[in-house]
Amino acid sequence: HSGGLWTNACCSHPRPGELLDIATHRRLQEEMGMDCPLKPIFTFIYKVNIQKDNLFEHELDHVFFGTTNAEPKPNPEEVEDYSWIALDTLCDDVKKRPEAYTYWFKAALDRVITEYRTRNPKI
Repeated sequence: HSGGLWTNACCSHPRPGELLDIATHRRLQEEMGMDCPLKPIFTFIYKVNIQKDNLFEHELDHVFFGTTNAEPKPNPEEVEDYSWIALDTLCDDVKKRPEAYTYWFKAALDRVITEYRTRNPKI
């Protein structure tokens, strides 16, 4: 659901019995064709009625950070497009065009920025 909207690098649910750490690497490889060390940063819960897709979500999301110099090789069945943009540019665009982004991405963005800047104070 929520196709055509900008969002985080990858999203998914672990398979039954699959450890979260394994699932995050699997999905990063399946969606973006890359892998890197990942660290769990925070979790959050949201509830939203996605009327466009006739769907109600009540999710517990886990947010992981990772860095790499690898170039993504997105799976066209999973990823329509991707973009590398400056954080300030992203924030400006989310304010100007909130309808272009997934609900959960917008719900987590402020916390992601805070956590990122805490871990990267020179940025």
